[in-house]
Amino acid sequence: MKTVDLPILVAQCQAWMTPDRYRDYDRARNGLQVENRGRVSRIAAAVDASLATVRLAAEAGADLLVVHHGLFWSETRPWTGPRMALIRALLEADMAVYAMHLPLDAHPTLGNAALLARQIGLRRLKPFFQHEGESIGWRGELDLDRGALGQRLGEILGRPPILLAGGGARCRKVGICTGGAGAELQKAAAEGVDTFITGEGPHWTHALAEEAGINVFYGGHYATETFGVKALAERLGRKFGLPSVFIDHPSGL
Repeated sequence: MKTVDLPILVAQCQAWMTPDRYRDYDRARNGLQVENRGRVSRIAAAVDASLATVRLAAEAGADLLVVHHGLFWSETRPWTGPRMALIRALLEADMAVYAMHLPLDAHPTLGNAALLARQIGLRRLKPFFQHEGESIGWRGELDLDRGALGQRLGEILGRPPILLAGGGARCRKVGICTGGAGAELQKAAAEGVDTFITGEGPHWTHALAEEAGINVFYGGHYATETFGVKALAERLGRKFGLPSVFIDHPSGL
């Protein structure tokens, strides 16, 4: 069985993702979050690092788990109960965990937004949705009825999106920022798009979409963020001749 040194894989991911460019959330902890004994034979990808996804990755024979949402979103708590079960599962599987958040949303070829934009069929892609001096989304051109766009999104994401129909019936300037960017839809409108696609947002954004005159599609936080980890794990596997697998563990959100 072929194996590759973990530091080599991590260095390659860091080179592709350039995480130092982005000011991410403090608890994102982009990069290697858990070491293993130093060798990797199989890569698994998942949207979230959790006890469930670690166990599923171990069942798939993986010893490196690449995720979008890492292990440290909640505050540090005692290593007891479920937390100790997670740590034990990592150690028993000799599982390394590599996490990449906003840089993976933003990446022009491996990123969630860019990959979703290309599947939708957006043309003339440009960086979109500024966050702390860097764009973390992508925008492009389209000419499609918003009902047809919703149907296309549903086919891509595997679930019908929620539409806040605050704009016109045709979607022509479409911006994408995956995940939980709904509360910032005014930012999307200010950048000149008539349609904004993201994962989720608060109830009060319905009125905000109407006031801003913009269509908003909520496709699901999980569903809009499966693309990047799949692509990163697959590219890493191809480059180093290692198998990769996607662990599908939907949150329903």
